[in-house]
Amino acid sequence: MTRSFHTLLWILFFMVTDAANAQQGFVKRSGHQFIRDGKPYYYIGANYWYGGLLVQGNRSAKGLVRLRKELDFLKANGVTNLRVLAAAEGSGLVNGVQRVQPALQQNKNVFNEDVLKGLDILLSEMGKRNMTAVLYLTNNWEWSGGLLQYLNWNGLLTDADMQKKMNWEEMKDIIHKFYNSEACQQDYLKQVGLLVNRTNTVTQKKYITDPAIMAWEVANEPRPMRTTANTAYTKFLARTTAFIKSIDANHLVTLGHEGYMATDGDTDLFKEVHADKNVDYITIHIWPKNWNWFRNETLARDLPIVKTKTKEYLDKHLPIAEALNKPFVIEEFGLPRNHHSFSISASTSVRDEYFEFIFTEWQNSRKNNGIIGGVNFWAFGGTARATPGQVFWKEGDDYMGDPPMEEQGLNTVFDSDVSTFALIRRFAGK
Repeated sequence: MTRSFHTLLWILFFMVTDAANAQQGFVKRSGHQFIRDGKPYYYIGANYWYGGLLVQGNRSAKGLVRLRKELDFLKANGVTNLRVLAAAEGSGLVNGVQRVQPALQQNKNVFNEDVLKGLDILLSEMGKRNMTAVLYLTNNWEWSGGLLQYLNWNGLLTDADMQKKMNWEEMKDIIHKFYNSEACQQDYLKQVGLLVNRTNTVTQKKYITDPAIMAWEVANEPRPMRTTANTAYTKFLARTTAFIKSIDANHLVTLGHEGYMATDGDTDLFKEVHADKNVDYITIHIWPKNWNWFRNETLARDLPIVKTKTKEYLDKHLPIAEALNKPFVIEEFGLPRNHHSFSISASTSVRDEYFEFIFTEWQNSRKNNGIIGGVNFWAFGGTARATPGQVFWKEGDDYMGDPPMEEQGLNTVFDSDVSTFALIRRFAGK
């Protein structure tokens, strides 16, 4: 054997070894199940949308302490998957509320490296704890800029109209225009490409080789908004998932869908967009409050109705996932504290009972190697606390689970919610 041939063999060996190491720890799909390291992967997760924003600006040192403390707390309590906002867009008021800051894309096609470094730190810290992240790449809703901001940047929504409070019909009339705007979609895809192609400044890993990322998600709750946009909406989702897969063959891709509540009751459209070969798994969100399944003043009394409607919603969507042979995730669900209170001192017994109902559906699936692979409660608020006497978020406040347009403390699960985390530990096997 010549020396040059011997050297070539060693080069090939290291190339194969590197490739194998790159695959280790990735969450993959095998039919209707998630697989990690050759074993079925079933998880209890949380929505932690602000995780990448904690280590920013003059509060970065304090934010890093908080981040590490909260990740340690979640991992110790059996929460191993986090759904995170990867990017906010723009600044100032949108739909009458202050959006989250700082934005990744403060101005059109101008990206904030500090925000990206915050996401780098989050992924690095999650990797140390063997946790996985689902990163959503924009938002249908106003609280992080999202589609409204792309419409504004491209002349389809004036500053004045974007900043004022819109009613529901106005929101639908405006947002559906995104799906027929090539300029808006090109701007969005620039942001997607920037994120998927990134190299982590902490670990020096390319994002596409980082197993701390479980999946890329097209958007938080993408809706066509008007049935006239259904065709364009379907094309946009297919275009985006194909674009992500063309860059990143290692990670899963999903849509961030709510279910038929997002498609005016059209389960066929829900099935069509998830049937795409580049969509690896199916998601639904369940929002009893937003969908008027209970009255605020009778939350406890209405809980049996909420459970019944939740089961009906699951039973409408699970057969679709089974027909498509893809995993299924309940990636948002939440409920206020007892008596619809925003106070951290209020009991969570009603919420705990509802969480137990959903966790049981997941547990039964796990026991039977079933299709429900994960559940992500909304939302972890960690060590944050609402500002006394202040209902809504203001820039400079600590982030918690409730976005700026919602009452702070409405759906947040705090680290002090002892009974809730005892429940989670029981189901997670901790």
